[in-house]
This record gives sequence, C-alpha cells and structure tokens, in this order.
Amino acid sequence: MKSYRKELWFTTKTRRAFINITAQVEECLRESGVKEGLLLCNPMHITASVFINDNESGLHRDFERFLERLAPEKPYDQYDHNGFEDNADAHLKRTIMGREVVVAITDGKLDFGTWEQIFYGEFDGKRAKRVLVKIIGE
Repeated sequence: MKSYRKELWFTTKTRRAFINITAQVEECLRESGVKEGLLLCNPMHITASVFINDNESGLHRDFERFLERLAPEKPYDQYDHNGFEDNADAHLKRTIMGREVVVAITDGKLDFGTWEQIFYGEFDGKRAKRVLVKIIGE
C-alpha cells in the first residue's frame, strides 16, 4: 500500500473566497502513483472548508449570500467568541460547509459524479493557510 501526503498553500486577498482546487488535487494524485484507493482533502485551519460542488459562479454567489444570512460577519459584537478575534462568523461558516472531502480513486482518477469538483472555502482570509491532501491505496 502506498501513502502520499502534500500540503497546498493559499493566501486570499479577501476575507471570504471559493477556490477551485481540483487541478492541484489531481496533480497530487498523479504524483502519488496511486491507481486504486482513497483521497482525503481538508484544510488545516478551523475557519476554512474543503467541499465538493459545481464550478458555477452563480452558485458561489448563492453560497456567499446563504452563509452571510446564517452567520453574518457584522456586527462583531453579536458573537461571544469575538473579543480578541473578530472571526466567529468564519467558524460558523466552516461548520456549515464542512471540514473535508473523501474521494474514491478508480483507475488512477478521482471517481467524481457529473459536475463534481473540489473547492477550498476561505472564511477568514488574507493570510497563508494550508490544505492537506492525503492519498492511500495501490
């Protein structure tokens, strides 16, 4: 059994962003040499998410509006967490969008359904953050 690990780094220019990381994850799969197995991909930060969905800009705007309605950034004083930090909303948004994805690897490819792609969701950006890609298989 093979095991592969790589960290991808992202720095967004905005507090919130959705980045399609499918190509970088597919490159990790090629580097791993794994043909059959599982791929785990997760952010190594509590205010970011990795999720699978469609790469459609209108949908991404819908995510932004949906998340902002459920956990608005401001006013900052609406959250008990906000004292030293101002990112309680980012923690909540991450919980809603989820932590990680696991994707089956079949015949050396990510075994996706139609339109599925992998995204990094940043909810407290403007600084460097890591995403872990872990692959196991044969």
